[in-house]
Amino acid sequence: MTQVQTQSPASRQAIGSTALEKLFRLRERGTTITREIRGGVTTFVAMAYVILLVPLILGGVKDVNGASLSIAQLTTATAFSAGLSTILMGVVGNVPLALAAGLGVVPVVAFQAAPHMTWPQTMGLVFLMGVIIVIMAATGLRTLIINAIPIGLKNAIGVGIGLFIAMIGLVSSGVVGHGASDGPPVTLGQSGHLVGWPVVVFAVGLVLMLALYVRKVPGAILISIAVATVVAVVINSLARIDPKSWGTVVPKTPQKLFAAPDFGLMLHIDPLGGFATAGALTAGVVLFTLVLTGFFDAMGTVFGVCDEAGLLDERGTMPGLGKVLTVDGVGQIIGGLSGGAGNTVYVESATGVGEGARTGLTSLVTGGLFCLAVFFTPLAGVVPIQAAAPALVLVGALMMTQARKIDWTDLEVAVPAFLTIILMPFTYSITNGVGAGLIALLVIKTARGKFREVHWLLWVVGAVFACYFGISAIELLLGG
Repeated sequence: MTQVQTQSPASRQAIGSTALEKLFRLRERGTTITREIRGGVTTFVAMAYVILLVPLILGGVKDVNGASLSIAQLTTATAFSAGLSTILMGVVGNVPLALAAGLGVVPVVAFQAAPHMTWPQTMGLVFLMGVIIVIMAATGLRTLIINAIPIGLKNAIGVGIGLFIAMIGLVSSGVVGHGASDGPPVTLGQSGHLVGWPVVVFAVGLVLMLALYVRKVPGAILISIAVATVVAVVINSLARIDPKSWGTVVPKTPQKLFAAPDFGLMLHIDPLGGFATAGALTAGVVLFTLVLTGFFDAMGTVFGVCDEAGLLDERGTMPGLGKVLTVDGVGQIIGGLSGGAGNTVYVESATGVGEGARTGLTSLVTGGLFCLAVFFTPLAGVVPIQAAAPALVLVGALMMTQARKIDWTDLEVAVPAFLTIILMPFTYSITNGVGAGLIALLVIKTARGKFREVHWLLWVVGAVFACYFGISAIELLLGG
């Protein structure tokens, strides 16, 4: 009689661990399953606000026919497309990068495209943007352009992103405010002073996070966000606070744990209709802006976050970059097909890296949580930005350490690096920083008679950025 051997739970766990090791190369990158899961959860928590923020932006805009999109449908589209894109990045790219509707792309969709065409036509342009970016990545053109950028400028991109996400955290938490028209452009708080309970929540979270992180407590960022969220919920329930002071998410116990997803926007696109409705020039300018924003926003984020994760080699290049960039383009396509904005790599991925994430297993966890959020959207609205913002500030500080890699004694490196770094937070755009730094590099190289040292692709990209910065003038000339 044949004896049937059964595997013990420990044996099955070992086999599962071995499979994950082979797929994600955990040991090679000096990480563990636990650390990757923790990083994935942390990244999701830091990005959860996107599920509510993007629908609020797009849902408040009417298209050329006066139609608006359903908030419920937009929430489902945002969460589902982010989850699918992030899982794809983890499995194909094997990097700890999460994707969601790009905050650089969303304003273009809402304020440049929608007023001139219908929503299906607008999403059609997002779809076309993704197709163009995928073609550029698949042909190797996108990788060639990125690898042609000098290492000093790539390091500056990482530093600039650090300042950018720190600025996002400080502004979103209320620590930095918009100045009055007759005063400085930015102030401490909204009026030169820190006021309100939401700022207190941020301060509690930041102090706790710094204390835990410097003591190397595992899960320091995630623990701090959770504690700050509990504090926010308690304060909001006991004190009389204007809900608007919290921003997009008001921290309160949800009335229900889950809601049925609404996929009503799925596959409602018209790729070419916008050119007929808005005109070839207007639609072409919108498409050009979308491609440029999606292309360089992702490039800066990929290098900044992956450098922090130690995934770049000594030349500043990244093995498997082509796969990562192709998936990023596919994420744009998924965003258009789902009825939301195009998905791109998020700088908040750096929060997971700060927890030790090094592989695509982190993205698998984050993407899975986004997909689950389709059913648990009420829970996604519990964490206020003030609780997550300390993570952005801390990670921004960590990314600033890349500044030591820049040769500040060489003006050919220092000036382009400086412009790249300062314009990202000052203009709230990674693309603007990259463009300004690249153009400055070309100008300095030419002035010193070293223009032949510059890769020919950078001259092409520089010309494209010149058109990008002068797009208003070009529109006037062509329109006239």
